[in-house]
Amino acid sequence: MEYYWLYGVLLLFAGLGLAALEVFFPSGGVLGFLSFASMVGGITLGFMHSATAGVLIISMAIVGLPITLVTALTVLPKTRFGKRFILLQPSSDEVLPEDPQLEARKQLVGRIGYAKSKMLPAGAITIDGQTIDAVSDGFAVEPGQPVRVLEVTGNRMVVTPIEPEEAVDQSQESLLDRPIESVGLEPFDEEDENTSS
Repeated sequence: MEYYWLYGVLLLFAGLGLAALEVFFPSGGVLGFLSFASMVGGITLGFMHSATAGVLIISMAIVGLPITLVTALTVLPKTRFGKRFILLQPSSDEVLPEDPQLEARKQLVGRIGYAKSKMLPAGAITIDGQTIDAVSDGFAVEPGQPVRVLEVTGNRMVVTPIEPEEAVDQSQESLLDRPIESVGLEPFDEEDENTSS
């Protein structure tokens, strides 16, 4: 009689374990039914010992079941078994079609340009003679102030203002360090014209 509360707690933990197994190994409801039966049995044994033990076991079940299920569902996609059955949400780069203009803009990350207009926070910047719409990362940017490209996501380019001393004159950089698109050379155009004529 005095160990009913202990058996009740053990049955409760067995029920929580079976609920977690139901997430990992779908059994058509068999494990779910056994989990429910174990928890009801544990609560019953708790009340057979005392009302306090019964209420404590019910409280543990109410708190423990959601925690167990959420934990199992967050762990499941990371397991080898879960990766076979659960489709993860694709990233935006995997879904969007290939865009040469976007790829060229991504090459500008880390480069330095100059604000063409006042940015509060949106405006225009110039890099390599190109005017590009950009957004400041929260700071106001005055026209002519140097900015560094932080990231490019879709059509959104984020820049941050920098001190004039930090700005390196990009015309003095080695042409070999720059992407070919930024130099403005098209290496295959001349060959294509020669082969077509």
